[in-house]
Amino acid sequence: MLKKKLLSMVTATIVSATLLAGCGSSESASSAPSTQTESATASSSAESTDSNEASDNTDATAEGTEEKAAEAASSEESAKEAESDSEVQEEIQVIGITERSDEMRDITPAELISEIKAGWNLGNTFDSTGKSGVAAETNWGNPVTTKAMIDTVCEKGFNAIRIPVTYADHMAAAPDYTIEPEWLDRVEEVVNYALDDGMYVIINSHHEESWRIPDNEHIDSADAQNIALWKQVAERFKDYGDHLIFEGLNEPRVKGGENEWNGGTEEGRRCLDRLNQSFVDTVRATGGNNEKRLVLITSFAASHVLTTINDLAIPEDDHLAVSIHAYTPYAFTYANGESYEVFDWNGSHNSDIVGVMNDLKKTFLDKGISVLITEYGAEEKKDNGEEVNKWAKYYVSKATQKGIPCFWWDNGIYNASGEKFAIFDRNNLTWYREDVVDTIIRESYSNQE
Repeated sequence: MLKKKLLSMVTATIVSATLLAGCGSSESASSAPSTQTESATASSSAESTDSNEASDNTDATAEGTEEKAAEAASSEESAKEAESDSEVQEEIQVIGITERSDEMRDITPAELISEIKAGWNLGNTFDSTGKSGVAAETNWGNPVTTKAMIDTVCEKGFNAIRIPVTYADHMAAAPDYTIEPEWLDRVEEVVNYALDDGMYVIINSHHEESWRIPDNEHIDSADAQNIALWKQVAERFKDYGDHLIFEGLNEPRVKGGENEWNGGTEEGRRCLDRLNQSFVDTVRATGGNNEKRLVLITSFAASHVLTTINDLAIPEDDHLAVSIHAYTPYAFTYANGESYEVFDWNGSHNSDIVGVMNDLKKTFLDKGISVLITEYGAEEKKDNGEEVNKWAKYYVSKATQKGIPCFWWDNGIYNASGEKFAIFDRNNLTWYREDVVDTIIRESYSNQE
């Protein structure tokens, strides 16, 4: 495949630059108006007394001093951003969003994950439920995925994509649990869209709660079906290079069960350990490139709470990492309608994010176990886009400083009813919240230690 040029506006303050990359044949550039500080002018009344004039002059002098200080601070901040943006541009060109590679390198999870910068989820698409066949792709309201969509995401600076896939409506009965060939064909087609752009791709098994129930009553049948599922998927993709990653389970839990989102129960966690282990064993047994492929296990409900991450059994494997979901803090990231809901990001909840990152570091990173946050994001609510932008800057910077890449959960919902996590308009190939996206890209590339 020939290299193709792309124009990518990395952030609102970056001048569009032509990068050699594999993100399709189109050139795209985006821009945002720069803001200027308007100087306030002080005026005095001709009728004021001498003392008032003196007072006004003093006030004006003070205001002028404050303005100069503010201008200096603004200028310094702009210079820092310009320097950061320049470094981001260079970093993108160095790591490159490059051409496809089917090489399977014998490198550590940490080495591979360090190449992943900014991630995006193709949500509410192949994870949709309620229909069999390829029609399921659009059953939750999103359009058919095109190469142009993936190219646009790549061109923006996202060099990794997670493609959630649900198999529940696409599998035959026991004991073979055969997956519909046309479903796997279509998933593979979209996987190739991203790999052809040089992106990293994560595929998983997503909304499987109807059968994959981690309790003693269901674990035998759940494990058998999970093994059958991953044997078929792994065989299909066994010759793919290390840019393709397998994530075994998505938010595994007993739906409606005890502590569903907060660590579950001892029984549930032990059943989860069995599912994680059999997933790893099944992938490795298929041979080929799957012997060295990066695989991701997860905690109960993919939660970051200490109850579950401290109690997670880690299979002995040289090419394994942990996947975690962290919509932190929930009061800000979700429009939950509760009295404790938070709309402004003023720094008062910074410790929530710092706490999560420190817990992941202590539990996994300090023990040599790499971590990816495969879902995060914040809903658009009450026109708080500026606040989400500030939150994203803090969140992504704290994660990337720890070497944890993040994948924004984009379900395609922005104007319609539902959880409004979308940042990308798939119909028009534009960005709903471009300032947030630009912040994500900047922080993802420029804050790694």
